[in-house]
Amino acid sequence: MAPAHETIMTAPQDLTWTDAFLAGYGPMDDTHREFVDIVGAMLRGPDEALLEHLLKLIVHTEHHFSQEEHWMNTTAFPATECHTDEHAAVLKSMREVASFVTEGGEPAEVRRLATELARWFPGHTDYLDASLAQWVAKKQLGAVPIVVRRGVAYHETE
Repeated sequence: MAPAHETIMTAPQDLTWTDAFLAGYGPMDDTHREFVDIVGAMLRGPDEALLEHLLKLIVHTEHHFSQEEHWMNTTAFPATECHTDEHAAVLKSMREVASFVTEGGEPAEVRRLATELARWFPGHTDYLDASLAQWVAKKQLGAVPIVVRRGVAYHETE
């Protein structure tokens, strides 16, 4: 039986970079590392820093998603609509939480959002971003990337 990829996260209260998040396209992986760092800071940081981290994340994510959408549009990526729809929904949630907290809402909502982003990110990366990375690399380089993931657990499936 073929090994199945298993993403390892210690808990929703934490998000740290692991090779399990590698998509195989350097510029994308670099942007993803920054995303993981900011969300991790939101999960671990003190309450008084949560809004600042969220505002930083929104700026990062606007660039992050714009960059991916540029790659999709310039290479005629087949799943562009699905991918950009997901991006729009995530950014909308971030902006709504930022607005809520700015207007006096509980800062704990930022941490709740960060927990959901920590749950969302691995699947989004595994399915949508990994296929985009392969597509872009093939279009630019003529071959798909080889991704070496160190320290990632594998198990047999039945």
